Amino acid sequence: MRRRQFIAHGAAMILAASELSPASMQSGAESGKSPFASSNVKKLIPPTEGKIPVAFAISDQAQVIDFCGPWEVFQDVMIENPNKKDDWVQAFKLFTVSEKTDPLRATAGLQIVPDYNFDNAPEAKVVVVPAQRGSSALNAWLRRVTEKSDVTMSVCTGAFQLARAGLLSGKSATTHHEYLDRFARAFPDVELKRGVRFVEGDKISTAGGLTSGIDLTLHVVERYFGRPVAQRTAEYMEYQSKAWMV
Repeated sequence: MRRRQFIAHGAAMILAASELSPASMQSGAESGKSPFASSNVKKLIPPTEGKIPVAFAISDQAQVIDFCGPWEVFQDVMIENPNKKDDWVQAFKLFTVSEKTDPLRATAGLQIVPDYNFDNAPEAKVVVVPAQRGSSALNAWLRRVTEKSDVTMSVCTGAFQLARAGLLSGKSATTHHEYLDRFARAFPDVELKRGVRFVEGDKISTAGGLTSGIDLTLHVVERYFGRPVAQRTAEYMEYQSKAWMV
């Protein structure tokens, strides 16, 4: 079934699915624990026209699923075209940013040529920071772009890059479970959350390891466009986790 047909056909079903009980939203969490930590974050306002720009900040050894999981979510978000009846358009415009535009190697040797460097990258409303080697240049760019972004989000040990940039000081955060103790020692001014899929703030959010970035991204989509849009995106992806439903 074509994507637009799938979305249109599934809308009613998704509206019903969005009313799942709280008990059904505990998938992936430890028994008795919530899979997320939220601070009653505010809704996000999409532009009246055009796509929402999303920057993926990458450097050597960027963890592939940390950025490809969120990339897949954002690329699959389809909304009704306000200028054409019965038409659907992509909601987000995606690009990669790095210190240089020279080819770099992500995990397992995946070669990537970044679209922009930190000096010429366009303004982004969403910034995604996966686990990666990073640099002081990345940290400086994050401090700069976060002032104008709607959301800056890390996945896995990408939280270390946000912390090094000073963006998590005095805030709550999480990271990959194998790095929690190391993070706590390195950044004692950050309130570390354990056993959660993600931690949200109005402008800064952090996800745990690997697939938890998909959950956080789906919730960012919900903040912009509501649960039915996020739910049908998950359905299109055949993503069965409900841990993103705060």
